[in-house]
Amino acid sequence: MRARQAHHALFNRACDSESHFELEPATTTQVKMAEDIKAKLENYRTAPFDARFPNANQTRNCWSNYLDYHRCQKALDSKGVDTAPCDWYKRVYKSLCPISWIQKWDDQREEGTFPGKI
Repeated sequence: MRARQAHHALFNRACDSESHFELEPATTTQVKMAEDIKAKLENYRTAPFDARFPNANQTRNCWSNYLDYHRCQKALDSKGVDTAPCDWYKRVYKSLCPISWIQKWDDQREEGTFPGKI
């Protein structure tokens, strides 16, 4: 439970659109992090182990990564920032979720009937 709370706290802090009004120049640490993310995406094969979902049933992992991807997209789009870091979530949910679920959720989002909070 602590890992999940820590993840959500970090995600919410990173995606809090009200806390930043101006974009600051990228620091060397941020550039290094961006390069690390790109390297991970290039070497990506399948979803890595996530301590929040230790069981064999990965349904919640699929759902959480789908929501995290769209939340990340929404938050970074509203700031006018590159959304490339969000691609990690997309790759994970695409490797875990059945295609029919993804299509259903995409259709629901378009129709405004999606049950998740994005």
